[in-house]
Amino acid sequence: MPLGRPVYHPAGHDEALRAVLQDLRAGRWVSTRNLLTETPDWGLWTQRTQILAAAVAGSDVVRAWRAEEPHSASAAVLYARVAVERALRAHRAGHRQTNDLWREAVSACGTASSMSPEDPVPWVCLLALARLDEGQRWDEHRVAPPEPMLFPGPWHLLGEADKRDPGNREAYHRMLQFVYGRRPDGPLTEAYNFVQWASAGAPAGSSLHLLPLYVRVERYRREGGGERALDLHWISEDSTRGALRALQLWFDYVPPAATSLLDLNHLAHALWGAHQFQDALRVFEAMDPFFTVVPWTYRTRSPGDADAAAEVFVQARARCSNASRAPG
Repeated sequence: MPLGRPVYHPAGHDEALRAVLQDLRAGRWVSTRNLLTETPDWGLWTQRTQILAAAVAGSDVVRAWRAEEPHSASAAVLYARVAVERALRAHRAGHRQTNDLWREAVSACGTASSMSPEDPVPWVCLLALARLDEGQRWDEHRVAPPEPMLFPGPWHLLGEADKRDPGNREAYHRMLQFVYGRRPDGPLTEAYNFVQWASAGAPAGSSLHLLPLYVRVERYRREGGGERALDLHWISEDSTRGALRALQLWFDYVPPAATSLLDLNHLAHALWGAHQFQDALRVFEAMDPFFTVVPWTYRTRSPGDADAAAEVFVQARARCSNASRAPG
């Protein structure tokens, strides 16, 4: 069956989350409370709370829920998520209230952690906020690394999240973003060292095996990206090895519907770029009918243009499909 035009939705294959997002955007929070109560594991909990908070960071619906149920740990965690999202957006926009929002978010994280001590999300949130400390003025953001080749940073925060949910996907991505912030225009040596360290110790099925693919995309973005041919950046032996390793140690172990849509897109992109067309098609089929704008947008003349990104996605998928049907 031919694959249709891809669509973007933050919830992806998570049907329950898609329904709840609609309610929450309309100001109704009861279904959100019920969904979070029924969320079975910390990985999915982390992902759902992140998506929910990003969707309603501009509204007061979570504040209203918290006012109605002040003893709800779920409400406190989601409120911390919203506070962090607002602080990060203000920072990106250079808003003069960034520091106030930052302090408010740190306080909300502390409240959420005290109400739900076993929850990794408050610590993930503090990791996200660490990027705002651009000069690493805070002691907790310049802790000595666990290995000499790594960098001083918020290792205690990562450790607290990891203790509660080993290999928490978002925690390691937040740490990677912190690394990017240390050298926003410089070489990615620290980032490569970090993702190699993180993925080397990860068990089969861990999304940490995808981390090196993200750094490769970041390098491509920093070098200008654009509508280039599949060049040596993608078909090098190292790139191909990294894509196949992620396929074998992650994709082959986990049900696609339970994974991050962004991870699936990075894997399909890496396999396509490495000319591993049959394997890439497996990933394209697993994510159907959804896609994410990143990383495809960096292959366009207009990064951030969702329509242009979708067109690159469709062309890449068609290339993989045609190659898979061709006689060997």
